Order: sequence, then structure tokens, then C-alpha cells
Amino acid sequence: MGRYLLRRLLQAVFVLWAAYTVSFAVLYLLPGDPAEIMVAGGGDGIDISDEQLAEVRAEWGLDAPLTSQYLDRLTDAVGGDLGVSTQTGEQVVTMIADQLPATLQLTATAGALAVLLGAAVALAGVYTGRPWLRQLLLSLPALGASAPTFWVGLLLIQLVSFRWGLLPAIGDQGWRSLILPAVTLALPTAAVLGQVLAKSLATTLAEPYVETALAKGASRARVLLRHAVRNAALPAFTVLGVLVGNLLAGSVVVETVFSRTGVGRITANSVTVQDIPVVQGLVVLGSVAFVLASLAVDLVYPLLDPRVTAGRAVAR
Repeated sequence: MGRYLLRRLLQAVFVLWAAYTVSFAVLYLLPGDPAEIMVAGGGDGIDISDEQLAEVRAEWGLDAPLTSQYLDRLTDAVGGDLGVSTQTGEQVVTMIADQLPATLQLTATAGALAVLLGAAVALAGVYTGRPWLRQLLLSLPALGASAPTFWVGLLLIQLVSFRWGLLPAIGDQGWRSLILPAVTLALPTAAVLGQVLAKSLATTLAEPYVETALAKGASRARVLLRHAVRNAALPAFTVLGVLVGNLLAGSVVVETVFSRTGVGRITANSVTVQDIPVVQGLVVLGSVAFVLASLAVDLVYPLLDPRVTAGRAVAR
């Protein structure tokens, strides 16, 4: 177990370094001069002198060679200093810490809904004996996965908020304002989980031990819930660890559509104005979430299936 944890720790360090490095390179390849954006403050048609640009570049270290900028920022990040926002002058760590609780509330709620919806559709689809209903239910995950998140959010706002007046359309005041964003964010994840679980259940139900249990008089529901679900859930559980990152990525769109505060909103704003320290801090946050989710899956996997050791779980 010690070697396994050390290996996972080294992999996590590599993932964090790679994510930080790629984000640094991509941000500096974007069109536009960060110094001009800082001086102009996002406005157009502002006359900017060369002296102003030189002063800003010197203040933020943008006049140094790219390699030096990268090494300096990487060294600070390793020490826990993610820098200062070029737009607000606020510490990046403080900005993220202030907005993170709202995003965690949204993603946790959406994750729980995704598991419930995906499992319900998959179980109902493989359990029903009516072919037309099975085909209808098992086609829902594909529909949910193909629907754009922003379109789903706008559709829910139009129907549930504007036409029926049941829930607020925007904002983040109270649990009622959380429902529509959570449902919007949950649907793509639920669709993927439903597809994986339904396929796995169909394969599991064709196993000989299932036929033996049915022949002994066990009901189809009992066999499905007591025997098939546990074995069929393993692939879905593995996918769930990967989808944690998708929930964080989806929060960018959802928080923008529903005008909610959170990490997603500051991500969209920071990319727009090329606020490099903030974007890189958010990339690190997403990488940490992915690493922790993957590690949790690898540690829990052997508990769900005793035939799998920790070492084999990481090598699957």
C-alpha cells in the first residue's frame, strides 16, 4: 500500500505540474497584450502610451524572458502563492477561497442529482419488460449527453421561471435558486452515468449466476437490486471520478447563465481579460479536484470489489 500511495502521489504532482505548464503556455499564446488589457481595463479605443505599457510590464514582470516568468510563477505556486489578480489587485488564493463555497454547493448538489437520475433511468430501462418503454428510457441518456448545457439552462429558465413562475431565474439566494442550476449541471453527468450503468447492467444480467438465481425462484427485482447492481456499478463508479472535473468545468457555463457567484463566473471573466494569475490558480484548483477524485476512486474500488487489489485498481 505504501508503494501504491507514493506512486499515486508522484502521479498527482506530475498532473498538477503539467496542468500549470500547459495553462501558462496557452494563456501566453492568446491574442492580445496582457499589459494593454490591464491599462485599458477592458475598454476599447483608449489611447495608451508606450511609457505606460513599459511601466506595467516592469511592474508585473512581463518584460522578463518567458522562461523566467514561468519559473518565477511556478516557484511561487509551489510555495502556495498563486499571485495577485491583474484586474483587482486581490490575492488569487483569497479570490478563489471566497467563491469556492458557492461552487462546491452547486457541484455537490448536481453530483447527487446526477447519480440519482442516472441510476434511476438505467435501472428502470433494464428492468421493464416492455420493449418500447425500455427503448425510450435507454435513449434518454444519449439525448441528455448531446444537449448543450447552456441551451438546457435557457430552456429551464424560459419554462420553469418565466412561463410557470415556479423558481427564480437568476441569482443565488436560498435553496430555490439552486434547483435549476443544479439540474442543468447534473443532466450531462447523469446521461453519461446512465449510459455506462445501463450497458453494464445489461451485460451483468446475462451472466450465468443471474439465470441461476432466477431459476431458483428469485424475483427479477431482487436479482437486479441485490446481485446485479453491485457488480454493474463498478464501471459507473470509475467514470464518476472522472466526471467530477466535468462538473467543475460545467459550472463556468451554468453560473454564467444563471448569474450565480462562484468559481465558474470568475473563470469566465478572468479568461476574457487574460488575468493570467487567476486563470492559472483556477487550473490548479481543477487539477487538484481531479487528482483527489481519482485517488478516492482508486482507494474505494477494492472495497467495492474484494477481488481487486489497490495495485490492480490503479493499473486498470
